[in-house]
Amino acid sequence: MRRILLILFILFIGSLGVAGYFFWQWHTLKNNPNAVTETQNQDLIEEVGRMILLPEGEQPTIATVTDPSKLADQQFFANAKTGDKVLVFSLAKKAILYDPVAHKIIEVGPVNVTENKSGEDAGGVVTEPKPEAKP
Repeated sequence: MRRILLILFILFIGSLGVAGYFFWQWHTLKNNPNAVTETQNQDLIEEVGRMILLPEGEQPTIATVTDPSKLADQQFFANAKTGDKVLVFSLAKKAILYDPVAHKIIEVGPVNVTENKSGEDAGGVVTEPKPEAKP
């Protein structure tokens, strides 16, 4: 009987811990809905930064290739696949095409930046929100 009570007590404490963890995650996301995107973007920038020297003092705009067929006429995207990431450094006028699955830089080239407020252009690339600057 004591063994069963001990096991139930351990399971109860464990479930409280798991519930607390998920409540904390939910609360964090509720207060900052872009927290996951910011973390993923920062991880991506660090990963690419280990492979190539990135422009300093600039936070890139990160986009995901959604439809490579719409980009086929652009040489920069010749080897792009769905899911590849594009880091655009507008001040440095530099773009980097990165394959997060193969962990390889596919292409680096100059870029002319034009603003698109909708988040998606007709070229099959969806931009992700920039992380907010921390004071």
